[in-house]
Amino acid sequence: MSLVHLKDVKKGFDHPSGRIEVIKGLNLEIEAGQTLAILGPSGSGKSTLLSILSGLESVDDGQVSMAGHDLVQLNEKGRSHFRATSLGIVFQQFHLIGHLSALENVQLSLDISKSSSSKDRASEALRRVGLEDRFNHLPSELSGGESQRVAIARAMVHRPPILLADEPSGNLDGTTGDKVMGDLFREVRELGSTLILVTHNEGLAQECQRLVRMEGGRLVEAKT
Repeated sequence: MSLVHLKDVKKGFDHPSGRIEVIKGLNLEIEAGQTLAILGPSGSGKSTLLSILSGLESVDDGQVSMAGHDLVQLNEKGRSHFRATSLGIVFQQFHLIGHLSALENVQLSLDISKSSSSKDRASEALRRVGLEDRFNHLPSELSGGESQRVAIARAMVHRPPILLADEPSGNLDGTTGDKVMGDLFREVRELGSTLILVTHNEGLAQECQRLVRMEGGRLVEAKT
């Protein structure tokens, strides 16, 4: 089976005006090591799909398998374990903990999963993204690009088989965004992770091996 497998996935939300069906029988297969970009206008269901892929949102119907984990059957504890061991997530807003240093932010994800040698591994992850001189800096002392590099190091430090990236360069200027995305693509390539990238940037999407578009609650293949 593919590393990522979604079949006939449906998801809707209740609204005062009636039920809104956001995802309508969506299917997706991704092989290990592939890079996939998901494009679509605001409100098309991209964020909902990412929440389903991360196990943060349950489905109304369908199958969801991620790196051998059946997310439909897992309880919340099982989903938390899946996120801690098999998934990395990079957000647009960085989501660093303000009172922790760059090193401590990266190390925290390892401490949660009770990994050994967490400080050494966190240090190496920061070196890989060029932040060996920022270990002890707080998020408030980092630039936007540096903060996103810390977020990438945090997401990749446990070498997850799958990385989800939600508009990772959306809060950065063009030049900084290009450099940060270069770091992200390099990490994915060198560590052999599978990348699922949500972006509004057509040029960035073209850097991925596959490109799909959210249309009418389903995915339409745009580039293979």
